[in-house]
Amino acid sequence: MQGVEGMQEWTGWSASDLGRAIGAGEIAPEALAQVFLDAIAAHPVADRIYARVTPERALSEARAAGARARSGRRLSLLDGVPVSWKDLFDTAGVGTEAGSALLQGRVPERDCDVLRVASAMGLVCLGKTHMSELAFSGLGLNPVTATPPCVNDPQAVAGGSSSGAAASVAFGLAAAAVGTDTGGSVRIPAAWNDLVGPKTTSGLLSLGGVVPLAAKFDTVGPLTRTVEDAAQMLAALLGGRAMDMRGVPDLRGLRFGALQTIVTDDLREGPARAHDAALERLQAAGAVIEPVEAPEITGPMGDAPVLFTAEAWGTWRAEIEARPDLMFAPIRERFEGGRAFSGADYVAAWQGLERARRVWAERMAGYDAVLSPTAPNLPPKMDRLMEQGPYYVTENLLTLRNTRVGNLMGLAAVTLPTGVASCGLQVLGRAGGEAALLRLALGIEAALR
Repeated sequence: MQGVEGMQEWTGWSASDLGRAIGAGEIAPEALAQVFLDAIAAHPVADRIYARVTPERALSEARAAGARARSGRRLSLLDGVPVSWKDLFDTAGVGTEAGSALLQGRVPERDCDVLRVASAMGLVCLGKTHMSELAFSGLGLNPVTATPPCVNDPQAVAGGSSSGAAASVAFGLAAAAVGTDTGGSVRIPAAWNDLVGPKTTSGLLSLGGVVPLAAKFDTVGPLTRTVEDAAQMLAALLGGRAMDMRGVPDLRGLRFGALQTIVTDDLREGPARAHDAALERLQAAGAVIEPVEAPEITGPMGDAPVLFTAEAWGTWRAEIEARPDLMFAPIRERFEGGRAFSGADYVAAWQGLERARRVWAERMAGYDAVLSPTAPNLPPKMDRLMEQGPYYVTENLLTLRNTRVGNLMGLAAVTLPTGVASCGLQVLGRAGGEAALLRLALGIEAALR
C-alpha cells in the first residue's frame, strides 16, 4: 500500500488504472474512496462542483468492494472506483434537484435505473454534481445554485449542462462522472475541460428516474479522462462486459468525412486552429479525410427550437408558470419560447427530421466516422455572461450548435481532447454504434496525443 503522498496521486489516475490496481491488491477501495472524499473536503471550489456529497454511501460501497476484491469476486474492472453523478439522477434518500429552485427539497425514494445498475457493477457513488438549471443550457452558468469553473480558466464557465460532472473529473474530485446529453450537455463540458465525452444513442441507457428535459433527445453518458475509461463506464452503466480495448487501432486507410455544413461557420480562431491541427495529425497517422457537405441537416437545425424547446416547455410548463420568479431569467425565457409552436409545427418538424436522418445515413455510409470541432467557441467568462442580454443568448446557441448535429441525426458521438486547451474533436458515428465508435476513438486518441 502506498504512503499518503502516493495515495493523493490516485486522484489523477484514470478510472481503469485505479480498477486494475484494486484488482492487483495495490489499492484498497476503502482507502481510495477516503482519498477522494478528503480531496473534495479540501478543495477550495468543491462546493461549486458538488451539490451534495454522499460519504456514508461511498464508504459503505467501498467497504463492500474491498471485501469482494479480497475474496476474488470483483464485479467489473471498475468495482470500487469512485464516480460522481449529475444532480438529475435520482438517488434514494438524497436530494435530486436538477440545478433548479423549482425542485428544492426533492428527495427521491429510490435510485434511478442507471445508478442501480452501476452500483450493482461496483461503482462507488461520491455524490451529486451541479448543473445548468433543468439542464437547459450549454454554458453551465447557474446563479440559482452554483456555477462550476472551467479547469483551464477559473473565471470561465465549465460548459453545460453537465458542468459539475466535468469539473469533478478535471479537478481530480472523481475518477469519472455520469452526465446527460440532450443537445451537447456531455460533449461541451468534456471538450472545455479536456476530457472524453461520449453521447450515446437515444434509448441505449434507461432514463427511468432521470429528471427530464426533452425525453426524445435526452441521453445518458460518462465523462472520463480516457477512451478506455469511457468504454468501461459505458459497460458499467449497461451492466455488461466492456468491449476489448487492447491494442491501438491502425488509422491507415480509414475514411473520415470532415463536415463542412454549418459546423465550420463562424469558428473562433482557437478552435479553428486546433481543429486543423487535429485533422493534420490524423492524416499523418494515415487516415483519409475528405470534406463532406450535409445540406440535409439545415432544415432540422433551423427547426431545433420546435424540436427541443416545444418538448421542454411541454414537460415543465406547469412548474414554471406556477413559480417563474424562482428561475434564472435567460433559462426561463428559453423554456417559454416553446409557447410559440403548435402541435402541427412539432409534428412537421419531426417528420422533416426523420427524412433528414435517412438522407444522412445514406450520405455518410462510406465513412468510418464524420469529424467536426466539438464547440465553435471557447468557454466564456462568467461575469460577462451574467450581464445577460444578447451575449448570453448568442454564446449559448453557438456553443451547442455543432454538438446538436449528433442529437438531431440520432447518432452515437464522442468528443476527444485535441491537445489544445478547451478544444475538442467531435467524432460522429452511427446510431447504435457505440462499440465501433469507441474502438475507433482509441486510435484517434493515440494519434492526437
